[in-house]
Amino acid sequence: MHTLRTIVEGLVFAEGPRWHDGALYFSDMHGKCVHRVEPDGALTTVATIDHATSGLGWLPDGRLLVVAMEARKVMRQEPDGRMVEHADLSGVATFHCNDMIVAADGTAFVGNFGFPLFPLGEPCTAAVACVRADGTVSVGADGLWFPNGLAITPDGQTLIIAESAGFCLTAFTIGADGKLTDRRLWAALEPGASPDGICLDAQGAAWVAIPHQSKFVRVLEGAAITDSISVEGYALACMIGGKTGHTLFMAVSGEIEPELCLTKPSGAILATEIPIPAFR
Repeated sequence: MHTLRTIVEGLVFAEGPRWHDGALYFSDMHGKCVHRVEPDGALTTVATIDHATSGLGWLPDGRLLVVAMEARKVMRQEPDGRMVEHADLSGVATFHCNDMIVAADGTAFVGNFGFPLFPLGEPCTAAVACVRADGTVSVGADGLWFPNGLAITPDGQTLIIAESAGFCLTAFTIGADGKLTDRRLWAALEPGASPDGICLDAQGAAWVAIPHQSKFVRVLEGAAITDSISVEGYALACMIGGKTGHTLFMAVSGEIEPELCLTKPSGAILATEIPIPAFR
């Protein structure tokens, strides 16, 4: 059994949690901002942009990167706090951009919906963009069914992508140029289990948010599930962090359609302790 506690509530729509510099960062997507939560619970807004926010990451020099969803751009926060364009993904993304993971060298991988959700459009595959540290954009991999949550293994050599409309986690080898090769199935989930945000623990297992099943599951390569945490509402994204690295932070929401999220803010960040910590 997992004991859940609430870290932050009353959010419009929490997404993209990341543990960085001793604190939890996350996007309030439809609130169009990025927050930082200190271990003592103090909440600070660290960035605001003119578009829905999602994936987060940092360049090697510490500058924050934020996905601007509808603009199909990655924004960069300068030392003086200004938000400037880091990369334009409109040549790769066929609909709203979403989650992002940033490698140690500053290379970012960014997914996108591929097709509208509200109202639902004609499903089609999409590409993951590769954004080099200098803002140069290329196609990392294509033919993915709603590439959503992303994680990089501790050795920096493998990218794992949650295909929400493919009900699976897919792995790629990361090339020196950021090109993704050797596509392979990492874990096939049960039919209808659409993965959203993901993160990896020290044993290489993936914690996976399953929104419409209101749960977070720990999945091994090959698809064996070793742990499950049920929540109220939609399970959106997760990240392992905390002072000892044993805290699983979970983004949840009572609503999922943008207009309802704005009129009935029900987003929250929950937390629980887990036995296997984050990789260091």
